[in-house]
Amino acid sequence: MADAAVRSHKPSTSKRTPAGGAPTAPHTPEEASEARIDVEAVTDLLLGTWGETRREAREMIKDPAFWRIDGQSMADHRERTLTQLHLLVEHGGSRRALPEEYGGLNDNGANLAGFQELVLADPSLQIKSGVQWGLFGSAIYQLGTKEHHDKWLRAVADMSLPGAFAMTETGHGSDVAAIGTTATYDAATEEFVIHTPFRGAWKDYLGNAALHGKAATVFAQLITGGVNYGVHCFFVPLRDEEGNFLPGIGGEDDGVKGGLNGIDNGRLHFDKVRVPRTNLLNRYGDVAPDGSYSSEIPSPGRRFFTMLGALVQGRVSLDGAATTGTALSLYIALTYANQRRQFDSGTGSAEVVLLDYGKHQRRLLPLLAQNYAQFFAHDELLQKFDGVFSGRADTAEEREDLETLAAALKPLSTWNALDTIQEAREACGGAGFLAENRLVGLHHDLDVYVTFEGDNNVLLQLVGKRLLSDFAQQFKGKDAAALARFAAKQTAGKLFHGAGLRQLGQSVADLGSTARSVELGLREDQQHDLLAGRVEQMVSDVAAALRPASKLSPEAAAALFNSHQAELIEAARAHGELLQWEAFTDGIRGIADEGTKHVMTWLRDLFGLHLIEKHLAWYLINGRLSAQRASSVSRYIDRLTARLRPHAQDLVDAYGFAPEHVRAPIASGAEQARQDEAREYYAALAASGEAPVSEKSLKKR
Repeated sequence: MADAAVRSHKPSTSKRTPAGGAPTAPHTPEEASEARIDVEAVTDLLLGTWGETRREAREMIKDPAFWRIDGQSMADHRERTLTQLHLLVEHGGSRRALPEEYGGLNDNGANLAGFQELVLADPSLQIKSGVQWGLFGSAIYQLGTKEHHDKWLRAVADMSLPGAFAMTETGHGSDVAAIGTTATYDAATEEFVIHTPFRGAWKDYLGNAALHGKAATVFAQLITGGVNYGVHCFFVPLRDEEGNFLPGIGGEDDGVKGGLNGIDNGRLHFDKVRVPRTNLLNRYGDVAPDGSYSSEIPSPGRRFFTMLGALVQGRVSLDGAATTGTALSLYIALTYANQRRQFDSGTGSAEVVLLDYGKHQRRLLPLLAQNYAQFFAHDELLQKFDGVFSGRADTAEEREDLETLAAALKPLSTWNALDTIQEAREACGGAGFLAENRLVGLHHDLDVYVTFEGDNNVLLQLVGKRLLSDFAQQFKGKDAAALARFAAKQTAGKLFHGAGLRQLGQSVADLGSTARSVELGLREDQQHDLLAGRVEQMVSDVAAALRPASKLSPEAAAALFNSHQAELIEAARAHGELLQWEAFTDGIRGIADEGTKHVMTWLRDLFGLHLIEKHLAWYLINGRLSAQRASSVSRYIDRLTARLRPHAQDLVDAYGFAPEHVRAPIASGAEQARQDEAREYYAALAASGEAPVSEKSLKKR
């Protein structure tokens, strides 16, 4: 534990100072009487519905055996990560989602809540365990039937059967429907023949494929009786007990990656490999001994998306892990900024704590607000996931909502993770670039989160299509008169915004006052109106642009859609941001302590205004904000960050990280000790009368 942080956790009080004893920014007389947040209560809010499971996971990973070792060779890192999975089994971490009859707890929400906390120990551990139990094991459980469960689930749970999830191919990543691997049924032997007919059909980037996997759940085009019934999943053994590939199976090691090098990613290919008919995971589609195909879902498209939807938990867990990893980077950067001093104020006074600088507040505190929003949104996503996967709310509509919500939130949280970790790294200067302070390693490891389990832009396109579908439902069954009224309303709205009438009205009301401008148009209701109105208009505009597609040839319709693809993805991203803001707002409404609620409302306002500022050009171009009110957004953000500055340490302490989770020397109190030593040295030197005089003082004589 030599590299563990050593900061003690002091109980929070209204008078507490930040970690390490660095003084907070002076309060104004008005602020001096403000209550501080109840740190423990906010921790409970952030940990969410399955907070107890998260605490159990965090307690487990205090053991250094789970920690990443910087500078370790790839081979050693891979072996360490494999060993850690066996430790997880010993701690019961692999069985939360399994049914009771297989030694599990049948608690899907708790399973993901505990799993995503592993990012604090080592992201390689989090992802490799996700491959084993969240992908390989989940495919058997979600896509298979009792026969498959009885055969393999216990071995998957106890790591006697490590496996790979063989969906992605070199030539097809997000476009799973177009994969090239085939599974052709041979009725004479009652076997499927698994085959990769060309190089682009090799399964690629697969965790556990290069070394450790003994079997794989292989996705392939199911062909029987000369008919391709689309993508299905098959259980395929890969290696013998000595670790050698079985006949007909080959592969390669992906080698060194940009991060996550504790995972043995690799490629697999199959040369007419035969598996029994019963190795088809047949929950949604089956082949009889005579080769006849049957499914309870007659639509090929719906069957395909139902099978893929059963595996949505990867996206859910990435949203949570990215949110937790981002929180760790903010904890490190803000704790350091509360202790590190740089430059005096220009008056010969003591050097200034970094977080007292307006720019430092501006660069980090909006990202803190954004991360809080992610926590609240993720808990709602996790509740939705648990409802569907527990069976309590397992309907087609609920599954579609779950898939859409996961596809909306995962891109935002993973993109935000990279942006925030990079900003945190820069905010820590050269110290942030040292591997021991974890920010560089976090960025490397979380980089791939934005493209696996679905490329972010592809996921947002799915969300955009759902938004268009919901938009179209408004007009289903409407008569011509109703459509005409809607069209007239839309036209009037565009004319109203475009003519500048709203801008004029706002400018008159604002009277040139930032405070009045904010009061009149940037509080909770107005934030929601602006964020929701942006989504509605963007979707409406894309829908109007695509309306002619129904009368065009398929080629022309595809070209028209492609020309508006970027707008649709941007609308989906705006929708995801709105969901995060709404989740944050709902979370605040449940807070009982008034002081906590007050500070959290400021933080929510900072998040809302941060989003509005990010898209300020859109609001101005579309006449949603006057120039006067638009100019007030940035000024009010500055006011909010200054107001939140005294609460910054409390807000990151509320993440609930222990020193064993942080393990970054610059956030351990060591920086405060250095600062105190320097100040004591200069004070003693001045008191001794032996301090040299400065050259500047000589010139003033």
